[in-house]
Amino acid sequence: MHHTKWTVHPTFYKLESFILQLPDIFDHEGEVIYQGRNELRLFHIEGYPLIVKSYQRPHLFNRIAYTCLRASKAERAYLYALKLIELGIGTPAPVGYIVCRDGLLMEKSYSVSLQSDCPHLYKDFYTKVFSREKEILTAIARTTAHLHMHGILHKDYSEGNILFDDSLKEIPVELIDLNRMVFGKVSLEKGCKNFERLLGSDEMLETMGEVYAKERHLDPVACVERIKYHVHQRLKMLNSYPFPQKK
Repeated sequence: MHHTKWTVHPTFYKLESFILQLPDIFDHEGEVIYQGRNELRLFHIEGYPLIVKSYQRPHLFNRIAYTCLRASKAERAYLYALKLIELGIGTPAPVGYIVCRDGLLMEKSYSVSLQSDCPHLYKDFYTKVFSREKEILTAIARTTAHLHMHGILHKDYSEGNILFDDSLKEIPVELIDLNRMVFGKVSLEKGCKNFERLLGSDEMLETMGEVYAKERHLDPVACVERIKYHVHQRLKMLNSYPFPQKK
């Protein structure tokens, strides 16, 4: 493979050599923290805890597209993180990315960010009881509203991609897995549908819907109704997936 493109944020210039080595070292160094369609590994380099995401080799059409027509997933993840930070929306600091090719076609890409300080994911609601539940949901709903008010729709807005820290007075929320975002006006319906993968009790959905509506100056009754509708539709689609019960 040949390196075709890479970027390192100026703040992390000392990590350039690490990023350039990623295609050679990723598969046998670092700590695996997620392995599936893509893979996440944790590295400790120059005193920084780094999350490196390796994107699977795309199919032929996308290999051509990413080579000639559009930014790779790794590049988009980096650029979109910069955009969120510019807008004051939480996300782990982007460090850089590298895209590799095999011959004329894109082969692999890797994105690098700092590890988040937030210890919890939204999906932790399914198994834990949080004493500050309403405050957490309020912070998540506000973050979602601000994202949509800036014309950004996160297309993988799921329980594993929303992080928070309830140990601080002001609860920070951070969004990850940013490569699938689209830009344009977000209507009430599109915005409410974006909550569909955040399963929860009706009370939880009502809290988020009311806060979301207030932030966006929308009808709270309509927002709550549409959020509930989309979450319930997803539960029906999952069929055998049990409604999350707190223990």
